[in-house]
Amino acid sequence: MSYRFVYRQRLISSGTGALLIAGVALAAPASAAGSASALALNPQLATATQTPLVVNARWGGHCKYDRLVIDVKGYLPQITVNRVSELRYDGSGQKVPLAGKYFLEIRVTPAAAHNDAGQSVYKGPKLLKVWLPKLKGLALTGDFEGYVTFGAAFDTKPTYTTFKLHNPERFVLDVKHANVC
Repeated sequence: MSYRFVYRQRLISSGTGALLIAGVALAAPASAAGSASALALNPQLATATQTPLVVNARWGGHCKYDRLVIDVKGYLPQITVNRVSELRYDGSGQKVPLAGKYFLEIRVTPAAAHNDAGQSVYKGPKLLKVWLPKLKGLALTGDFEGYVTFGAAFDTKPTYTTFKLHNPERFVLDVKHANVC
């Protein structure tokens, strides 16, 4: 191996290393002042980084479906709906006293139903019997470690669809039933 070849390899290696170090320095997190200016330029970025607040749950009967709506302040986080054999309160594990044979658990995450001071911002029902064709009860079953959970009760197996609406942000669950109009 010639001296020139080894010298050239070392030079290329040194240059590559310097570029990598410079790239890492540029990719490092911005300072607080830089982050603040980025938020000032894009207010939606500030909203997207704050934990969404679940502020209400409401329901209504329609000709062919019962509707449950969960109102959220901030952006709409991930929301899952699962069939469960019974409803339990998060944390305590106690059974939720809603009559029904079929249950849906609605889980919102990341989210909270309280502010940073620990005060509730949720203004909806905590436990409620409902007299709609399908929906028979609704409960707020949890607000714990970034999860807000609801339970819905039914006498018959629910067939449902879900979707999200914006401005204001809300999650909708429609439960199909025979035409009552």
